[in-house]
Amino acid sequence: MAPETPAQGPTPRYFTWDEVAQRSGREKERWLVIDRKVYNISEFVRRHPGGSRVISHYAGQDATKELTHEFRELRATVERMGLMKANPVFFLLYLLHILLLDVAAWLTLWFFGTSWVPFLLCSVLLSIVQAQAGWLQHDFGHLSVFGTSKWNHLVHHFVIGHLKGAPASWWNHMHFQHHAKPNCFRKDPDINMHPFFFALGKVLSVELGKQKKKYMPYNYQHKYFFLIGPPALLPVYFQWYIFYFVIKRKKWVDLAWMITFYVRIFLTYVPLLGLKGFLGLFFMARFLESNWFVWVTQMNHIPMHIDHDRNMDWVSTQLQATCNVHKSAFNDWFSGHLNFQIEHHLFPTMPRHNYHKVAPLVQSLCAKHGIKYQSKPLFSAFADIVHSLKESGQLWLDAYLHQ
Repeated sequence: MAPETPAQGPTPRYFTWDEVAQRSGREKERWLVIDRKVYNISEFVRRHPGGSRVISHYAGQDATKELTHEFRELRATVERMGLMKANPVFFLLYLLHILLLDVAAWLTLWFFGTSWVPFLLCSVLLSIVQAQAGWLQHDFGHLSVFGTSKWNHLVHHFVIGHLKGAPASWWNHMHFQHHAKPNCFRKDPDINMHPFFFALGKVLSVELGKQKKKYMPYNYQHKYFFLIGPPALLPVYFQWYIFYFVIKRKKWVDLAWMITFYVRIFLTYVPLLGLKGFLGLFFMARFLESNWFVWVTQMNHIPMHIDHDRNMDWVSTQLQATCNVHKSAFNDWFSGHLNFQIEHHLFPTMPRHNYHKVAPLVQSLCAKHGIKYQSKPLFSAFADIVHSLKESGQLWLDAYLHQ
């Protein structure tokens, strides 16, 4: 009797990297490589929990390069140490301090009147509320507080929608792309101000100069940054764009949450200040918050490497685009613990109160592989933004004049 022939599975099909790279556009199929296996993600992109653009940024590339053996071990160690688990008391107290400051802002006008001193004090308190609520919504948006996505999403809507008047879907759409490809031109929306407002990074600035493109006098950008950067981003741009975003994309749940914020703040302050005074208070608070927000969020990224997507491994991509600011009680509070930007990018779902615990492990990993781990004082980080803009502006000018 002849021996049975074992059943044969389908013959593996092999692809070249050129074939994979060709499947990266919006109009074509989108392929992704994971552990040397090729996946067609053309349909899955619509269902990806981080949004279609996040995973599409890796189309035509090897998405497993970031899963190096060293980082897998570090991640496993972090989980064994319990550093991915949140302390509910920390976030409860953080929310309470925001709510108390919100009440204190209104009581300042109610008790002391509406003259300039209490008006300015109220503006400062409201800007603190808005900035700190911004850091808190960031925690829920990263799913780093509750054990289930459902509760994180729900409270995220409350904090960003009701406490700040912004849409969660807009934040998710923008921020997830930023984490997927930080400081990568045309993939990270946080550097979309290049090239129309600023020339960013050494590589892109020289490239812009060689192309003889001049949308702004970039050699002065370190000066006009103080006019169109920190003061204007929130009150001039974000304030109207968020409404455009939710209406265009029909995000009606987000719009409803946003309306609760504007109704609440209108009914709270118009009786005390009148409509004109209310608008003045609102935009003063937005102006102060905008300065706070821009300096903090840009200090970790603008001075770092900015370039086209070079398809580097994920860990290196995060490290070359981020730096830290020294730990202190004030720095932690002022930046919402985003002074630990390196750890945040490597462990985006980690509760922020654990960043300082994992930092020594990350430093060891960087030292072992010869990767620079940068941490600096707060005001040095602020100064580096201006210095970086001045340097890239000069590089643009040199390339523009001499190439």
